[in-house]
Amino acid sequence: MERRTDMSRIAAAFHQKAEEYDTHVLVQKRVVAQLAGSVELCQSRIPELILDVGTGTGAMLEKLHSLYPAARLTGVDIARNMCLHTRQKLGADCNVVTGSAEALPFRTGVFNLVVSASVLQWVDNLSAALHEMHRVLLPGGEVRLAFFCQGTLAELHGCFRDASNLNGRSSNQKTTRLHGFRAVDEVMSIVNSMDFKRAVVTVETEVDWYDDLSSLLKSIKNIGAGAVAGGSGSGLGWRGVLQETSRLYQEKFGVNGRIPATYKVLYLTAQAQTGNNLAARL
Repeated sequence: MERRTDMSRIAAAFHQKAEEYDTHVLVQKRVVAQLAGSVELCQSRIPELILDVGTGTGAMLEKLHSLYPAARLTGVDIARNMCLHTRQKLGADCNVVTGSAEALPFRTGVFNLVVSASVLQWVDNLSAALHEMHRVLLPGGEVRLAFFCQGTLAELHGCFRDASNLNGRSSNQKTTRLHGFRAVDEVMSIVNSMDFKRAVVTVETEVDWYDDLSSLLKSIKNIGAGAVAGGSGSGLGWRGVLQETSRLYQEKFGVNGRIPATYKVLYLTAQAQTGNNLAARL
């Protein structure tokens, strides 16, 4: 079941945080490096036309440009300031447009390679986004994606839930405060329903460490993701929940005064049907 997300609010939040985004992303930088490395190792041929969906400030395209300097690069992002930063970073080497992953502003069958790093966890309709990426692939082209799935920020979710219960907050208030990440089975169900020649899904674990709950929440907010976590709370009751969450977090997971934040990263590699395969199906 697809969740309903205010995409205009997400776009505005990431637009506002574009200036400082690169100074706060931690795990995202490692995901970009891992995804770019997989592209380099596994490409059977040099991609000539590459699309980065949710390009952000252009970190992924920058790495791909260094790997394939002759390739024509295109980036698309829902936040206009992110697009501006990518244009400034890559200049004439990249075409960047504002648009949504769920309705890509490109014609069918354009790209040899479509990539996306740490973005699709925010989309409202994952099925639509994956089908759009498949649509813009040339026959035999590849999709290589990485995004956060269920189990991400599990410590925060668990401590927040327990703290909310202790403070008498309603279940609705609990569930709307934190973003829900998709289960691997849900992603696999979508992928298996699509007309890919082959598709492989793997999940890896990344952990970042923070001084306290405040620094973790600040990091999430400073990359624009605060908007998808239900916004900011207020009032004595909310402050009480945060204080109890912080206490439980340190008590259950703290090591030498610091707390971990676990990220489950789903990697998807899929290849479109080749021309011969498509002809056989017609």
